[in-house]
Amino acid sequence: MAKIVAVCSSERKGMRKKNVGTALLKANYGLEGDAHAGAWHRQVSLLALESIRKMRDLGLQVGPGDFAENLTTEGIDLVSLPIGTKLRLGPQGLAEVTQIGKECHSKCAIYYQAGDCVMPKEGIFVRVLTGGPISVGDEIEVMP
Repeated sequence: MAKIVAVCSSERKGMRKKNVGTALLKANYGLEGDAHAGAWHRQVSLLALESIRKMRDLGLQVGPGDFAENLTTEGIDLVSLPIGTKLRLGPQGLAEVTQIGKECHSKCAIYYQAGDCVMPKEGIFVRVLTGGPISVGDEIEVMP
C-alpha cells in the first residue's frame, strides 16, 4: 500500500518545507498555504521517502520537506508513472501527473553538500483536479 508519510508546506519559495501533518488540497490550485501553489502545472510536488534515503546513504542528514516537496510518499515508484496518470490522494483528493523531474536552474544547498540532488530526477509534479483534506498516513492510489 502506498501512503503519504509527510505533508509539507512553506510560506516562501526557495526554502525547505516543514511537515505540517495535515493540509487542504484545493482544486486547480495546490496545497493551501504553500508558496508553490497556484494556477500552473506544478501545483503539488511529490518525492518518495526511498529517494530521500538515497541521500541519507550519502551521509546527509535530510528528511521529508528538505527537498521542498509537498508530499513525501512511501511504497510507490513515482518516476515510473506516465504523465497524465491520475492519483487518488487521501480520501477525496484527485490529482494528475504533469511533470517528472525538473530542471535545476540554481544548485541548492543539498546539491553542494552531496554533489547531487534527487528532486530534479525523482520528484514529480501534479495538478489538483479534486480537492480535499490530506494527512500523514493517507493512502495514495493509482487510478485506472
